[in-house]
Amino acid sequence: MADSLHEEVLEDTPAPTGADVEMAEGAGEEDGAGEEDAAANGSELPFAKGGPEDPPKPRIGYLQYLASPIVTLFVGSGDAEHVLAAHQALLTQSTWFAEQCAEFANNNSPRQIELPGEDIDAVGCFLEFLYTGDYFPKKVAGQRALEKDPSVPDVDMTGDQLLKHAKVYTLAEKLGLPDLKSLASSKIHCVSSTAKGEIAYARYVYKFTPKEDTTIRTPVAAFWAARSHTLRSEAEGEFRRLCLEFPQFGYDVLTRVLDEKLKREKNEKMYPGPSSARKRPRHSSTVGAA
Repeated sequence: MADSLHEEVLEDTPAPTGADVEMAEGAGEEDGAGEEDAAANGSELPFAKGGPEDPPKPRIGYLQYLASPIVTLFVGSGDAEHVLAAHQALLTQSTWFAEQCAEFANNNSPRQIELPGEDIDAVGCFLEFLYTGDYFPKKVAGQRALEKDPSVPDVDMTGDQLLKHAKVYTLAEKLGLPDLKSLASSKIHCVSSTAKGEIAYARYVYKFTPKEDTTIRTPVAAFWAARSHTLRSEAEGEFRRLCLEFPQFGYDVLTRVLDEKLKREKNEKMYPGPSSARKRPRHSSTVGAA
């Protein structure tokens, strides 16, 4: 069974933004560099940090959120439709919802938004994040683990636990909530799963994320490149179907395997070890006397 997703290969892959201190610091440096470039070009940033015309934004109290209008959400369609409600001021933290709510008239007419193609559990996690800053199960501090959920097994046999966080990730991408997107990505790496679970997760990632999204795709390819020789035997048929269904997956995995092979060959040339070649034995012949 596989350990937590890509645990062995995370060092070679970009870490989730919300969990990587160095990446956060690097982003700050890039922002600073952008300001210096703007100053050098004689232009001014409209919201330059520390500027005299940039007063701190007033804190919005929780009661102010709760005093905002209620928006009704219709999630799913047909018999699977669910009706939820949320406060508009919280929803508009999402850029997508902010655009939707901007269309409402400033009167007492109903405020309704339809989400026919969204997963109800992912939307529930999204709303939980808006109201509490996190969603269940939370990460255990100082560990690569999540809180115990008695309703699911310790090892994800089907991929459902991986898919839960993957669906939150793709929903956060659509709704424009980068903090939720980073949180979901970090939780993916805390799930222990099997080969079949990993295949179900990889299929979702390659179906519902763009090729350019290396944050979530690169760890998948790196994981299978490092572990496919053992995991393939547990689910060879599913692995083969996945490669045929998503050729980009097979290409990404093969590229990783070949890159690693070239890296080993280069290291062997630069730092050759003791030769293990055996010399050919010398055969001597004796000429007998007549």
